[in-house]
Formats: sequence, structure tokens, C-alpha cells
Amino acid sequence: MSTRARTTAKATTPTVEETQVEKFVVPDLTVKDLLSAIPAHCFERSFFRSSLYVVWDLALVGTSAYLATTYIPQINPTNVSLPHPALYKAARFVAWAAYAFATGLPATGIWVIAHECGHQAFSTSKLANNTVGWILHSALGVPYHSWRISHGKHHAQTSHLTGDQVFVPKTRRDRGLPALNLDKENVEGTRVSADLQHAFAEALDDTPIKSILLLTGQLFWEVIISDVGVFLWLALIGLSVNTWGFLTVFRTYIMPYLWVNHWLVFITFLQHTDPALPHYQASSFTFPRGALSTFDRELMGGPGIWGKFCGFICGTATHGISETHVAHHIASKMPHYHAWEAKRCLEERLAREGMTIQGNPGTWSEALRIVQECKFIEDEGEVRFYKNANGKAARVAVFSSEGISDSGVDVQ
Repeated sequence: MSTRARTTAKATTPTVEETQVEKFVVPDLTVKDLLSAIPAHCFERSFFRSSLYVVWDLALVGTSAYLATTYIPQINPTNVSLPHPALYKAARFVAWAAYAFATGLPATGIWVIAHECGHQAFSTSKLANNTVGWILHSALGVPYHSWRISHGKHHAQTSHLTGDQVFVPKTRRDRGLPALNLDKENVEGTRVSADLQHAFAEALDDTPIKSILLLTGQLFWEVIISDVGVFLWLALIGLSVNTWGFLTVFRTYIMPYLWVNHWLVFITFLQHTDPALPHYQASSFTFPRGALSTFDRELMGGPGIWGKFCGFICGTATHGISETHVAHHIASKMPHYHAWEAKRCLEERLAREGMTIQGNPGTWSEALRIVQECKFIEDEGEVRFYKNANGKAARVAVFSSEGISDSGVDVQ
């Protein structure tokens, strides 16, 4: 059987109900293999071009706020005729809710650009990157440098079971579940290493606590500057409430702000969580494996004209953060406006290995499916996949050197 036939994943990710558990051949690609697939010009950063996106996003947010504050209050008996007095409040509520949703998307785009500043992808100037990033992230209540430091660790150790910072799966033990029952559960979804204890010991030397202890000198002051930004943000909110009242601040700023946070959690959850995505123990982890253990998803996309329209609007407003995520993990200094081309080139390169990086569209129904199918991982194993509530995994990892016949090892 060819490597391509063994590793091809469907565009629709596998479900745990499949009788035959899919074999996932652990990739052996190098950083050079991945970076060489991306055209050189995709790594070029332009302060001017990046700034235009900031101006565009701010213009969209400002226009939306102006239209909402100008016209929504005019939904009253003087200007609009409705059959019942209660409908005026209901109409204004719906209008404010629509405003919050519509404004939250380009505001998320602002967050994405600040995030790029943290990766030094905004321009070639570190000072410009950190200044713009601090301003934009502080305006959204994010401690810029603190986030940049921890987020960099996430990029360095994506899907590393002891080193990653976000969406690390709960194990069977963490969930307080009974031991593996071979009569009712399958043993797929894990691969046990003889050197597992050594891997655990090695991993203990790379913990968030150690990172905190290293926050001295320049890093310490960068964290302090980040905190100052958050305190200024809180002070401005308090001043705004004192000037215009809580209700005005809540519906014009806080409601869109809540949508921004919704999109960030929603998008990153879907990027890093799926029954088809592997999670690596230290002994099997490499940077390319981690970068490829995420999915690109069309945000709120789907089939048909409506699905394509929603996917286009949401993807464009959020600068492709969901659609080009794998390319971003492979080369995080690459600006978002080049990531679309890089994605296409990477897809062509990975297709030669029989791999795909495209997951299902990023919708609320997809998030529900994942929540239902991704319950826990086993306590041991070099490469592990989520299992559902019945203890069934959608995939089992094999290494190319071992051949496709490997079906996993008993993990009692």
C-alpha cells in the first residue's frame, strides 16, 4: 500500500462510529521541507501594508458604532410605526445585538493584527511591532507582552502533552474514569513507548513554572508594561461609564468585546481540537509534527451559496486566522495577507505525502460534534488521540518505519 493511500484523511474528519479505526502515519517532515514549500515573497513584511489593515478594521468598527448610536435610538414611536409599544424595545434590542455581532468580527480582526505584532509579522521593526501590538491589545484588555511570551511557547510546542499552553486534553486519570475495559473500549488512540518514564522526567524540566522563574530583566519589565496597558484600559472603561453611563458603554463597547472573546475561544478550540488530531508525548514530539497537528477551518462556512458567503465574510473580517492556521504555525512571522498563498502551496506539498490540513467548516454545530466526541485521552502513549464517552478513538498512530500493520498496543 502506498504512503499516500495510508495517510490520506478525508475532508470530513472521521467519526468514532467507524468500524475500522483509521491509521495515522506520524509525519517525518522537517522544518526545511515545510518552509521550502512556501514562496520567498510570502515572508516579506510591510509596515505600510499592515497599517492599512489596521485603518480598515478601525474604520469598519467606527462606522458600525456611528450607525448604531445614530439610528438605533430612532426606533421609537416618533420615527417608526409598530403595532405594539413593546415592539420598540424588542426592535432596539435586536438592532443592538446585530450591531454587537457585526462589530465583533472586524474587532476580532484588530485582535488578529495585534497577535501578528506579537509574532513580529507586522513589520521588520521590532519597536513598531511591539508598539502597535501593545496599543491594539491593550485596547482589547489583553496584556500584550505576557500574552506574547506564553503564546510563543504554545507555538514552539503545539500539541505537546506536557509543554503546550492551551487545549491540552484531559487524560483518563484527570477525568476520574475507571481503568481501561478491553471488553467495551478499543486500545487505539495511543501508542506506548518503552521509554515513557524517561520522557515524563524529561518533560518536567520544561514547565510553565520554570518559565515564570525565568521572567527577569527585560521580560519582567515587558510584563509590567503589559499590566499598565490593562490598567489603562480598565481606567478608560471606568471613565467612559462615568461620562456616558453603563448602558451606553455596555452596548457600544462591551457587547462587541464579548463577541471578540467568543470568536477567539471558538476559533482556537476548533483549530486544536478534533478526534483526528494527534497529541504528542515529549519523546515523539517535533516542531513540524506539532505545527501539522492543527486544522484549517472555514469560519462559519459550509456548502451552498449561503455557506460560501458566510465563510467569505467571516474569513475576510478575521484575516484568515481560522482558514490559514497551519501555515501560521509553520511560519509565524509571515503576515496574514501572504498566508493564503502559503496555505495553497503547503497543501500541494502535503498532498504528495497523502496529508491534508483542512478540517470541517468552523461552525457551532461542528463545535458541538467535537465536544461530544472528544472526551479524554489515555494516560500513557507517545501519540494519543481523543476518545469519546464510550472509550472509542477515531484514529491510531503508527510510525512509517513500523509499517501499516501496527494497530496499537495494550495500555492496561
